[in-house]
Amino acid sequence: MTITSPHLGSSAGWTDARLLYALEEVVEKELNRHLKVAKDWMPHEYVPWTDGRNFPGFFEDGEAWEKEHSKVTEIGRIALVVNLLTEDNLPSYHHEIASLFGRDGAWGTWVHRWTAEEGRHGIVMRDYLLTSRAVDPDKLEQFRMSHMSEGFESDNRHSMLHSVAYVAFQELATRISHRNTGHQSGDPVCDRMLARIATDENLHMIFYRNLLKAAFDIAPDLTMQAVRDVVVNFRMPGHGIPGFERAAAQMAIGEVYNMRIHHDDVLQPVLRFLKIMEIDGLGPEGQKAQEELGLFMGGLDAEASKFDEKLAARKARMAARAGG
Repeated sequence: MTITSPHLGSSAGWTDARLLYALEEVVEKELNRHLKVAKDWMPHEYVPWTDGRNFPGFFEDGEAWEKEHSKVTEIGRIALVVNLLTEDNLPSYHHEIASLFGRDGAWGTWVHRWTAEEGRHGIVMRDYLLTSRAVDPDKLEQFRMSHMSEGFESDNRHSMLHSVAYVAFQELATRISHRNTGHQSGDPVCDRMLARIATDENLHMIFYRNLLKAAFDIAPDLTMQAVRDVVVNFRMPGHGIPGFERAAAQMAIGEVYNMRIHHDDVLQPVLRFLKIMEIDGLGPEGQKAQEELGLFMGGLDAEASKFDEKLAARKARMAARAGG
């Protein structure tokens, strides 16, 4: 690909519009690769419909939800609600990326394809939760209304490169969260459903990760700064969910998603693929960002080790109580 642009190592002159144009061929290539490997699937095939029964309201035989109806574990219920409410904000996510990436050409085709694939996740999760009575349906709807009424604004909406960097990590984080929720749910049906969703999320991560790698080839300094900013300030898109902080703490203790998982299973795999610390030829700002990223990752690893120790001590106390 021939690009008439500023010197590759220079940040000058790289606007979002020029970057979008420069990466168009890469987007088309990655889109074609994605369409070859992505498999269509039917959400209704993952839902245990025969478990369903009426809720109170219009139906005289409706049965109110009770905790005992749920087959999933306590941590499974907490994580499922967080994961579904995150998926529910798809209209806002679509607006964000369509505004940044556009609706034309390969970029636009990807935006709409991604949205269509993500739409399946909310469909199948809600159908499963209501049919299996895994969670309180009234609270689920109240949370959905509250969360979506607040809207969503990405921390990275100011920059196309920041947005690409963010979703490269966020898609993997979502995959890990879904997969671990399935493992911890205690319900094989739930585990199978979330494994299917996680497969989609992994393919989305690969698309954005490869796009991010291409961005390093054309604008290394700006891309390095974007990666640094995203990694240092990373937070999940569901942070606005009612009671998110408490739920996140419970998910951390329950080993669905915590600091160690974030470091080892989300940040490190993407950074290793990009060979982030081996990139050379950077200008002063790029070198500074690279150094700060390395320092941050070292500090995060140390903090994760402290968390690991506390979690191990907690498990030991609980085991001692159970044995006593």
